[in-house]
Amino acid sequence: MPASADELDDRRAQNAANQAAVDAALEALQTELEHNDAALVQAYAELQGIQAQIPVAEQQLATAEETLARLQREAQLIAERLTVAETEESTITTQIATNTERADQTRIAIGQMARDAYKGNMTQSSLSAVLDAKSSDEFVEQSALASTALRTQTQALRELEQINGVNRNRQVRLTAVREEITALKAEADAKVVEAEAARAAAEARKLELEDLQAQATAKAAEIEAAKASMLAQEQALASQQAALEADLQAIVAAQEQKRREEAAAAAAAAAAAGRPAPAPPQGSTAARPFINPSSVNPMVVTSDYGQRFHPILHYWRLHAGTDIRTWCGTPLYAGASGTVEWARSRSGFGNQVMINHGYWQGSSLMSSYNHMTSFAVSGGQHVSQGQLIGYAGNTGTSAACHLHFEVYVNGSTVNPRPLING
Repeated sequence: MPASADELDDRRAQNAANQAAVDAALEALQTELEHNDAALVQAYAELQGIQAQIPVAEQQLATAEETLARLQREAQLIAERLTVAETEESTITTQIATNTERADQTRIAIGQMARDAYKGNMTQSSLSAVLDAKSSDEFVEQSALASTALRTQTQALRELEQINGVNRNRQVRLTAVREEITALKAEADAKVVEAEAARAAAEARKLELEDLQAQATAKAAEIEAAKASMLAQEQALASQQAALEADLQAIVAAQEQKRREEAAAAAAAAAAAGRPAPAPPQGSTAARPFINPSSVNPMVVTSDYGQRFHPILHYWRLHAGTDIRTWCGTPLYAGASGTVEWARSRSGFGNQVMINHGYWQGSSLMSSYNHMTSFAVSGGQHVSQGQLIGYAGNTGTSAACHLHFEVYVNGSTVNPRPLING
């Protein structure tokens, strides 16, 4: 059960790491792949998440292998110490046995001498040797034999005492060596368990790494297979942007024609009345004609206007508006007063509201609100600045709910950010 619980915890931790990596990649990619299919963005985010985890898994595997190698080295050292201790134990045991045998033999010899002395064979003193000796030569011989026997007995007793002393010391050392052997065996057993756990961890990390690499290969193949579709989608978006600008240019041309006609009529009326011709209308002169069109205050820009490098198709393209953070179903407002040119679905732009603001500093000014989930206005309707025009969404080619806000001066896109007061 503990092993199963640990395995479950590891799996949960790995899943959490996977999701965190994918979420981080998705957040980073939303600004780069905002106008791409959500499924492909998800696939690429998953690939990025997997690739981000591979170095971590490689490091974990290297750490696990280093731990295993260290434990194996430590186990080898313990085994060598155990061998040395067991060899020493055997040597000391042999030495004790040898000395014990010598001690036994010495005790037997001393005992024999004691028995001989008791029988009278070795009890002759120097005096008896003098009294019993029949000649001076016999006296010397008997006296020498008695001295030799006494020295032999004394030496045997000393040797026995020395053997016993050495054996006692060796017995103490033997006890210490055996305790060391017991401790080393316990340490070796623990090290084996620890090494087995490290080996299992290394195998698990290796399998995880292999799985991540297999996932990365499969996900890369999936994205590679979708590149043609993605490129076609990007080309379609470029065509839609061009078509939108063509429609706006037509509106600007009609607006200019009307302005010229009105200016001509005003000049004729002024001439008839003997007055100088009035100047053509310039519209608003405010440096920042727009307010924050979202319900998020203060406004949060997630992606600015400008060139973007496509991380999958590897080419630069224009991000023609400003992405503003919103959530699905939250209100959107007219950035400036004007007339709604249309409120309808427009392919990759999704549900789009286009507002004509007339003239600003002498140039035509329009703005569009894209990917909306629903409308609150319709074509031809006049709206005031800050009026509700619809709700944010994720329609068209979009990876997540947000407001893609575009501004057009004389029918061409410009950077909206410097024109927004807020």
